[in-house]
Amino acid sequence: MYKIQTLDRISAIGLDNFPRDNYEIASEIMNPDAILVRSHDMLTMELPATVKAIARAGAGTNNIPVKELAQKGVVVFNTPGANANAVKELVIMSLLLASRPVIAANHWVNTELKGKGAEIAALAEKGKKNYIGHEVKGKTLGVIGLGAIGAMVANTAIELGMNVIGYDPFLSVDAAWSLKSEVKHAETLDTLFTKADYITVHVPETPDTKGLISAATIKNMKDGVKIINIARGGLVNNEDVIAAINSGKISCMVTDFAAEELLNNEKVICMPHLGASTPEAEENCAVMAVKELRDFLETGAIKNSVNYPKCKMDSAIPSGGTRLCISHKNVPNMIAQFTSVIGAAKLNIGGMVDQNRNDIAYCMIDVDGKVEDATIESLSSIEGVINVRPIFN
Repeated sequence: MYKIQTLDRISAIGLDNFPRDNYEIASEIMNPDAILVRSHDMLTMELPATVKAIARAGAGTNNIPVKELAQKGVVVFNTPGANANAVKELVIMSLLLASRPVIAANHWVNTELKGKGAEIAALAEKGKKNYIGHEVKGKTLGVIGLGAIGAMVANTAIELGMNVIGYDPFLSVDAAWSLKSEVKHAETLDTLFTKADYITVHVPETPDTKGLISAATIKNMKDGVKIINIARGGLVNNEDVIAAINSGKISCMVTDFAAEELLNNEKVICMPHLGASTPEAEENCAVMAVKELRDFLETGAIKNSVNYPKCKMDSAIPSGGTRLCISHKNVPNMIAQFTSVIGAAKLNIGGMVDQNRNDIAYCMIDVDGKVEDATIESLSSIEGVINVRPIFN
């Protein structure tokens, strides 16, 4: 029986994918095998030693101590792409709100025309000249980051008749295949900055990307550029953006990350982190997170981890056999030591795979027969081994 702890409200549709005859799920549970989380702050949380994996029902993992958990053998998953459509739709809405002053116009109608009765229609016609916008068709959108969300935004913008320039030095093959052929590739950020009428960012917040939109980069942008940030608050230096708005360099910013310095500015539209706040996105994320945990707990497979390498066996665990899942340091001679211990136990190896990610590696070894505790202890005692988890069939 696997025990799963939920730290936030997780979609019931997702949780229903745990078979109840083999899984126990609760918000408070002793010695959980894995944790499902959304936004709960885990940075200072003391985890039980039984925790083998954490799945974040969403893309960002800033609320999880990813690196520290890797050193403890705890695999952290996220759900890239599961909420992509919800975020894409919010970005497209932001693109349009940055072009047409709908919010200001609505506020004017609700405040200035209230109580005017029969005069409202005439006053509205007269006042609409103060809320003229422009169309996005024919304008140039710069998309920084062409992952699941960025690619969807770029493709939708093409369908709206926009010119699209994308920048992503780490563009994956799958992402490249998903992009419409009309999306142009920028060799450098400066190329994108100098050509874009709108700029939207879709990259994680890291030491390298923090303050990506700042005075240093804003100076290279077109006058009157519009900024859209539905990704991470730290990607934009708010003070620099406000200064650029005051100078006229930036004509509007739409952000999903409210901050004191951004409030009550007619050229800034702030939202309260609505990115994936749809029931459809929550369901998709929960379903993917549950699948990731089940695959890992039941077969040892790793997919969409942010701190461990992608790894899976092509075959099932042999009947009556054991799959050894070994987290270890990415140093020489580890595999030879594993096979030596298994050979000394007179066990036959039926299959093996070992993958690494920076200084962490993960090995799966299928053996015929049940591996005894003494053999597991011998493997665990090898210098550089983080933990050993047997899966019996």
